[in-house]
Amino acid sequence: MLHLRQQPKAVRIRDAQSLRGDPLHPAQPTYSAYAQAFRCIGPACEDTCCQGWNVPIDRVSYEKFQSLPSSPLRTLIADSVSRNVESAPTGTDLVHRAPESKTAVFAQIRIDAAGHCPLLTADRLCRIHAELGEEMLPRTCSTYPRIVHEYGGVSETALALSCPEAARLVLLNRDLLAAKPQSLQQPAVNLLRDSPQQTDPAQGNNALPHDFQSIRASILALVQTRSYPLWQRIFLLGLMCRRLDSIARGELKRSVPEFLADFKAAVRAGALRAAMETLPVDRPAQLDVVLRLAGLLLHRSSVGPRFAACVQAFTTGIGNGPGATLESLTRQYTLAHDSSFEPFVRRHPHILENYLINTIIRCQFPFGREGIEPGATPRMSLEFARLTAQFVLIRGLLIGVAGFHGAAFSTQHVVSTVQAAAKHFEHHPEFLKLSCELLVESQMDGARGMAILLRNTEPGTTATEQPRAHQPVPNPPGPSTGVSAWKGPTP
Repeated sequence: MLHLRQQPKAVRIRDAQSLRGDPLHPAQPTYSAYAQAFRCIGPACEDTCCQGWNVPIDRVSYEKFQSLPSSPLRTLIADSVSRNVESAPTGTDLVHRAPESKTAVFAQIRIDAAGHCPLLTADRLCRIHAELGEEMLPRTCSTYPRIVHEYGGVSETALALSCPEAARLVLLNRDLLAAKPQSLQQPAVNLLRDSPQQTDPAQGNNALPHDFQSIRASILALVQTRSYPLWQRIFLLGLMCRRLDSIARGELKRSVPEFLADFKAAVRAGALRAAMETLPVDRPAQLDVVLRLAGLLLHRSSVGPRFAACVQAFTTGIGNGPGATLESLTRQYTLAHDSSFEPFVRRHPHILENYLINTIIRCQFPFGREGIEPGATPRMSLEFARLTAQFVLIRGLLIGVAGFHGAAFSTQHVVSTVQAAAKHFEHHPEFLKLSCELLVESQMDGARGMAILLRNTEPGTTATEQPRAHQPVPNPPGPSTGVSAWKGPTP
């Protein structure tokens, strides 16, 4: 019988606040215009954003509420709002500026015993909006599911896929980016060589933030390069992050523009294709990590019915039941991938690409929320591990759900699964930290481990194909932890 590993409880918190970091030179335009197309569908939505989490209130909104004249709504607001909530833990999509900031978390609306916002009407409409107008909404409520990041004169907006309509808008759009990143049309050179040219010593590590937009453009171009399988694109992204970390630490004396030019050229030339094809397929280890990641989400005070249904479809789709073993689960997981999931993805290649693009923008990848702060040194390999954990969990759940539905697996099932899972982990204040600890514990945080997590058996291979062991891994910049070690699920 399948048992998903569980972790300590964490409080669910709502997001959609903006972050401010170091002023960055906008070398490239932003690519998040799609988020501006979002329109709330209100009571027609199959879920509600006013359930399952306490709503953070900024100081400006709190002061507006305090100035309201006496009324039943004013009394309800006073009874439902509490002050002096600490800023959100690092790693959430909530702002974590200093307490004196006018838009920092200053108070919160507490959910009721049923898990709903107490200001929600029986028709699932907001009383503040209905009786006082949109201008009285707290910043979180007025911006959700938009997640706005601002640095200098640059603003980026992603969407929280915990909103069903946002998930539909992002995942099903065949041309998500209004402006395309620069192409990979460059002369071929050796990606892995070191250049004698150096970054300007006067700038040092502080030069890196000013290349954020050019790094971002290169990343988005790579994600959309369909001449590579998606798992190889993500693996190459990991190599890029390791090499950029070496530049940030001053270990590799190269300028960022020079490195990006060489990287694009190597991708265009296919310099690492042959080496990546030797990377291992280890389905038991991959499935074990998916189960462990899912377990991080289940140890909650409550699990919503939509996510519970998602987990049930996933576990059924991989053959969970009395007498199930790791071997039988892996066979069914592989069968679900090859017969249901992979054919669907071939017909809809944009769906997982769009998921990555939105996550890249939402998480300020590859610098992350901490790395983009003034004076911080980005840890891009860490941000890559976080991105990989999110992708592997979503793809793993979708494989199981595809196995459950078989030929009937559809875009509707994709949206429902991603939205239900995102509502639990995008707002989980410690999920990214715990997921990275899990990868380290499982010895999946190195280049070889990441390859095992990302690669699935190629179409046409059988479910009983054995993992390819002891093959050389393309030489990534920075240290690697070596081979992975699988640990079976805890009974």
